[in-house]
Amino acid sequence: MSLRNICIYPNHVLKEPTEAITNFDDALRDIVTDMWDSMYYYDGIGLAAPQIGLSKKIAVIDYKGEKYTLINPVITEKNGERFEEEGCLSFPGIYAKVSSPSSIKVKYQDETGTIIEKEIDGFLACAFSHEIDHLNGVLLIDRVSNLKKQFIKKKLIKQKSREEN
Repeated sequence: MSLRNICIYPNHVLKEPTEAITNFDDALRDIVTDMWDSMYYYDGIGLAAPQIGLSKKIAVIDYKGEKYTLINPVITEKNGERFEEEGCLSFPGIYAKVSSPSSIKVKYQDETGTIIEKEIDGFLACAFSHEIDHLNGVLLIDRVSNLKKQFIKKKLIKQKSREEN
Protein backbone atom coordinates (compact mmCIF):
# COMPACT_ATOMS: atom_id res chain seq x y z
CA MET A 1 0.00 0.00 0.00
CA SER A 2 1.41 3.36 -1.05
CA LEU A 3 -0.44 6.33 0.37
CA ARG A 4 -0.21 9.78 -1.14
CA ASN A 5 -0.94 12.95 0.79
CA ILE A 6 -4.11 14.79 -0.18
CA CYS A 7 -3.58 18.33 -1.46
CA ILE A 8 -5.75 20.72 0.53
CA TYR A 9 -7.22 23.91 -0.93
CA PRO A 10 -5.67 26.41 -1.79
CA ASN A 11 -2.81 24.20 -3.05
CA HIS A 12 -1.98 25.51 -6.54
CA VAL A 13 -1.91 22.05 -8.18
CA LEU A 14 -5.68 21.81 -7.72
CA LYS A 15 -6.18 24.59 -10.29
CA GLU A 16 -3.45 23.62 -12.79
CA PRO A 17 -4.33 22.20 -16.22
CA THR A 18 -3.98 18.43 -16.36
CA GLU A 19 -2.10 16.44 -18.98
CA ALA A 20 -3.68 13.70 -21.06
CA ILE A 21 -2.38 10.18 -20.50
CA THR A 22 -0.70 8.62 -23.52
CA ASN A 23 1.28 5.76 -21.95
CA PHE A 24 -0.78 2.94 -20.48
CA ASP A 25 2.12 1.31 -18.72
CA ASP A 26 3.24 0.04 -15.31
CA ALA A 27 3.91 3.61 -14.12
CA LEU A 28 0.26 4.51 -14.80
CA ARG A 29 -0.95 1.36 -13.04
CA ASP A 30 1.23 2.27 -10.01
CA ILE A 31 -0.34 5.74 -9.85
CA VAL A 32 -3.83 4.25 -10.11
CA THR A 33 -3.04 1.76 -7.32
CA ASP A 34 -1.75 4.59 -5.12
CA MET A 35 -4.92 6.55 -5.85
CA TRP A 36 -7.18 3.66 -4.82
CA ASP A 37 -5.16 3.10 -1.63
CA SER A 38 -5.19 6.80 -0.77
CA MET A 39 -8.90 7.25 -1.54
CA TYR A 40 -9.86 4.35 0.72
CA TYR A 41 -7.48 5.43 3.47
CA TYR A 42 -8.96 8.95 3.54
CA ASP A 43 -12.50 7.52 3.31
CA GLY A 44 -13.46 9.03 -0.05
CA ILE A 45 -15.64 7.73 -2.85
CA GLY A 46 -13.63 9.47 -5.55
CA LEU A 47 -10.19 10.94 -6.06
CA ALA A 48 -8.61 12.87 -8.93
CA ALA A 49 -4.87 12.94 -9.64
CA PRO A 50 -4.48 16.68 -8.84
CA GLN A 51 -5.65 15.87 -5.31
CA ILE A 52 -2.45 13.87 -4.81
CA GLY A 53 -0.28 16.48 -6.53
CA LEU A 54 -0.29 15.10 -10.07
CA SER A 55 -1.49 17.24 -12.98
CA LYS A 56 -2.71 14.23 -14.95
CA LYS A 57 -6.12 13.24 -16.34
CA ILE A 58 -6.75 10.34 -13.96
CA ALA A 59 -9.59 9.79 -11.48
CA VAL A 60 -10.96 6.84 -9.52
CA ILE A 61 -14.47 6.33 -8.13
CA ASP A 62 -15.96 3.58 -5.98
CA TYR A 63 -19.70 3.90 -5.59
CA LYS A 64 -21.62 1.08 -3.92
CA GLY A 65 -18.85 -1.40 -4.74
CA GLU A 66 -18.67 -0.46 -8.43
CA LYS A 67 -15.14 0.71 -9.22
CA TYR A 68 -14.31 3.07 -12.07
CA THR A 69 -10.87 4.15 -13.26
CA LEU A 70 -11.22 7.20 -15.47
CA ILE A 71 -8.34 8.08 -17.77
CA ASN A 72 -8.74 11.13 -20.03
CA PRO A 73 -12.48 11.42 -19.24
CA VAL A 74 -14.76 13.81 -21.10
CA ILE A 75 -18.41 14.53 -20.45
CA THR A 76 -20.03 14.50 -23.90
CA GLU A 77 -23.57 15.34 -22.78
CA LYS A 78 -25.27 16.73 -19.67
CA ASN A 79 -28.98 16.58 -18.91
CA GLY A 80 -31.16 17.88 -16.11
CA GLU A 81 -30.12 19.29 -12.79
CA ARG A 82 -30.09 18.04 -9.24
CA PHE A 83 -28.86 19.50 -6.00
CA GLU A 84 -26.73 17.24 -3.82
CA GLU A 85 -24.64 17.89 -0.78
CA GLU A 86 -21.05 17.23 -1.79
CA GLY A 87 -17.87 16.87 0.14
CA CYS A 88 -14.31 16.76 -1.12
CA LEU A 89 -11.11 15.33 0.31
CA SER A 90 -9.35 18.60 -0.64
CA PHE A 91 -11.84 20.48 1.57
CA PRO A 92 -11.82 18.37 4.74
CA GLY A 93 -14.96 18.69 6.85
CA ILE A 94 -16.66 20.96 4.29
CA TYR A 95 -19.98 20.06 2.70
CA ALA A 96 -22.03 22.20 0.35
CA LYS A 97 -25.19 21.72 -1.64
CA VAL A 98 -24.31 22.25 -5.30
CA SER A 99 -25.93 21.82 -8.68
CA SER A 100 -24.91 18.85 -10.80
CA PRO A 101 -26.33 17.29 -13.94
CA SER A 102 -28.90 14.59 -13.21
CA SER A 103 -27.49 12.48 -16.05
CA ILE A 104 -24.39 12.53 -18.22
CA LYS A 105 -22.79 10.72 -21.10
CA VAL A 106 -19.09 10.22 -20.53
CA LYS A 107 -16.23 8.88 -22.60
CA TYR A 108 -13.02 7.73 -20.95
CA GLN A 109 -10.31 5.11 -21.05
CA ASP A 110 -9.54 2.49 -18.44
CA GLU A 111 -6.01 1.74 -17.22
CA THR A 112 -5.39 -0.50 -20.26
CA GLY A 113 -6.38 2.24 -22.72
CA THR A 114 -9.72 0.68 -23.65
CA ILE A 115 -12.26 3.37 -24.58
CA ILE A 116 -15.49 3.24 -22.59
CA GLU A 117 -18.67 5.24 -23.18
CA LYS A 118 -21.36 5.28 -20.51
CA GLU A 119 -24.63 6.94 -19.68
CA ILE A 120 -24.84 7.63 -15.96
CA ASP A 121 -27.52 9.17 -13.79
CA GLY A 122 -28.28 10.04 -10.20
CA PHE A 123 -25.60 10.38 -7.56
CA LEU A 124 -23.05 8.53 -9.70
CA ALA A 125 -23.40 11.26 -12.36
CA CYS A 126 -22.63 13.79 -9.60
CA ALA A 127 -19.55 11.80 -8.54
CA PHE A 128 -18.25 11.52 -12.12
CA SER A 129 -18.90 15.24 -12.71
CA HIS A 130 -17.12 16.17 -9.46
CA GLU A 131 -13.98 14.18 -10.31
CA ILE A 132 -13.91 15.33 -13.95
CA ASP A 133 -14.29 18.92 -12.71
CA HIS A 134 -11.10 18.39 -10.66
CA LEU A 135 -9.28 17.43 -13.86
CA ASN A 136 -10.38 20.73 -15.36
CA GLY A 137 -9.36 22.83 -12.34
CA VAL A 138 -12.95 23.32 -11.14
CA LEU A 139 -13.32 22.85 -7.40
CA LEU A 140 -16.19 22.58 -4.94
CA ILE A 141 -15.54 26.17 -3.86
CA ASP A 142 -16.02 27.34 -7.47
CA ARG A 143 -19.55 25.95 -7.46
CA VAL A 144 -20.95 27.80 -4.43
CA SER A 145 -22.15 31.35 -3.76
CA ASN A 146 -19.70 34.10 -2.75
CA LEU A 147 -21.05 34.03 0.80
CA LYS A 148 -20.49 30.27 1.05
CA LYS A 149 -16.97 30.72 -0.40
CA GLN A 150 -16.12 33.16 2.39
CA PHE A 151 -17.50 30.72 4.99
CA ILE A 152 -15.46 27.82 3.54
CA LYS A 153 -12.25 29.85 3.41
CA LYS A 154 -12.67 30.97 7.04
CA LYS A 155 -13.37 27.41 8.16
CA LEU A 156 -10.27 26.10 6.37
CA ILE A 157 -8.12 28.85 7.94
CA LYS A 158 -9.41 27.88 11.40
CA GLN A 159 -8.71 24.20 10.73
CA LYS A 160 -5.17 24.95 9.58
CA SER A 161 -4.59 27.15 12.63
CA ARG A 162 -5.72 24.33 14.96
CA GLU A 163 -3.43 21.83 13.19
CA GLU A 164 -0.42 24.13 13.56
CA ASN A 165 -0.96 24.60 17.32
